Order: sequence, then structure tokens, then C-alpha cells
Amino acid sequence: MKSVAILSKSTDQTIKVGERLAKHLKKGDIVCLQGDLGAGKTTFIKGVAKGLKIAPSKVNSPTFVLMNAYHGRLPLYHFDLYRLEDTGEIGAIGYEEFLYGDGVSVIEWAERLGPLTPKEYLRVELKHKSENERSIKLAAVGEKYCRITRGLVNGK
Repeated sequence: MKSVAILSKSTDQTIKVGERLAKHLKKGDIVCLQGDLGAGKTTFIKGVAKGLKIAPSKVNSPTFVLMNAYHGRLPLYHFDLYRLEDTGEIGAIGYEEFLYGDGVSVIEWAERLGPLTPKEYLRVELKHKSENERSIKLAAVGEKYCRITRGLVNGK
């Protein structure tokens, strides 16, 4: 299974989708988020945090520091590349040791990575459907991430 599409009808449902995803994440997994401003990327990450036994209230967008780290069942490295002007900026913080380290990396505005984009990752696209509804599409980029989409479809 390469992709899964989910319709979220509320902020709570978006959090639950992230929480469900977290049950399938392992150390070294990378989740790349795409979506317009206000599409629910940070809300989705709050759900991932909750699923990793991190208080969702601790999660906020690291817009001015590029990355926040949270500690739970696995470390969660939350990147926000909205203000990234040059990929050299992310190179300067040693992003590779986080992406390929002992935790889970979730990257908002991942398309700004350009040539630094990992070869394999789980892509999550969030789109406005209405004021409260969001479409959430999770797609495996690389065979490694098919286990996650299969697990989500099978409800495990």
C-alpha cells in the first residue's frame, strides 16, 4: 500500500490521525508534511507527539529556531522550515544526525529541503476542505514506509 487518504472533520480528528500514525513510527523514521498555512500541520504533529507519550501542549511551531526536540517513547524532532531561506541554514544545525538518529523527525514545509530531501520518507499532505474539514493523504516514498501505510489501512 503506497498511500492512505483520510478526511478529518475536526481538530480532534486531525490529532487522532497523528496519534494513530505515531504507533507505527520507529527510530529513524522521517515524516515530511506539506500544506498551506493553517492546513493543520502543527495540529497533526500534536497528535504524533501524543502517540509518542509527549504532552501535545508542549508542541508549538519552531518557526524561529528551525527545530524543537521533545522526549517521549522516542525523541520527536519537530522541524519547521517555513522561514528557511537557504538549505545551508539547516545544514548548520546538523540536521542529518536528527533525521537519521534515534528519534522520529517530522518536518513542516519539507518541500523547502530541496536537494536535501531524504530518499525515503512518509509524505503527509494536509489540505483545507472547509472551515473544519481537512483531507490528509499519507504516502510512502520508498518501500520502507509502505509498512506504515499498510498498518494504517489495516487499523493496527
